[in-house]
Amino acid sequence: MTKVNTTCFRLTIATMIAAVCLGAVHAAASKSENATPQDVFDGMGQSFQAEKAKAVYVRYQFNFSGPNGGNWWIDVKDGTFKMEKGKIDNPNVIFTASDRDWVALANGKLGGTWAFLTGRLRIAGDKGLAKKLGEIFP
Repeated sequence: MTKVNTTCFRLTIATMIAAVCLGAVHAAASKSENATPQDVFDGMGQSFQAEKAKAVYVRYQFNFSGPNGGNWWIDVKDGTFKMEKGKIDNPNVIFTASDRDWVALANGKLGGTWAFLTGRLRIAGDKGLAKKLGEIFP
């Protein structure tokens, strides 16, 4: 594969992951203009699908800048999850955005692919596990 083909392939995969995993955020969000990242996480907690999380072990870290920003984490272990504000040791996947962009993603006002391509959303770590977020929290 040439360097251009490799770059295009990686961009395509990253875009697909952003779109799939952010389905979870969109489905769980409050539609309020005044929603905060905490509101998004509250909605995600209510949408958890234990059967989709069987035999899944993953630690997600979320880092947001802005006035309502901060750090949140989700630890999924074999059909259960724990979600808290703060940082988790050794995350498998790290999502980074502004608080406003995260809520806009959740409310469907900002597309996941566009956010990823423009750098407004960064995803680091295991891309397969990043994709799982959308399955576990639809």
